[in-house]
Amino acid sequence: MSNSKPPVPTFRTDKEAEDFVENADLTQFDLSGGEPVRYEFKAKDANISMRVPQQLLEAVKARARQEHMPYQRYIRQVLEKAVAPRKNAS
Repeated sequence: MSNSKPPVPTFRTDKEAEDFVENADLTQFDLSGGEPVRYEFKAKDANISMRVPQQLLEAVKARARQEHMPYQRYIRQVLEKAVAPRKNAS
């Protein structure tokens, strides 16, 4: 008999997945195949357009790929971090 845990089942709907997570003992399943996912819930209500050197855009896109996110979301996170209040600011 194998000591390995079964993989998480595949679901056809979000409702099926929600019910499974709500009721299953997840410690009984192999979760090693999971990947981090970022969710954004805030509505975006403004657009910007800017021209940047192609080399800069390619560098931003490469960094976004490393972070496993769309480059526009990556740019937004960089901007949010740049304007966030700094800790220990005098």
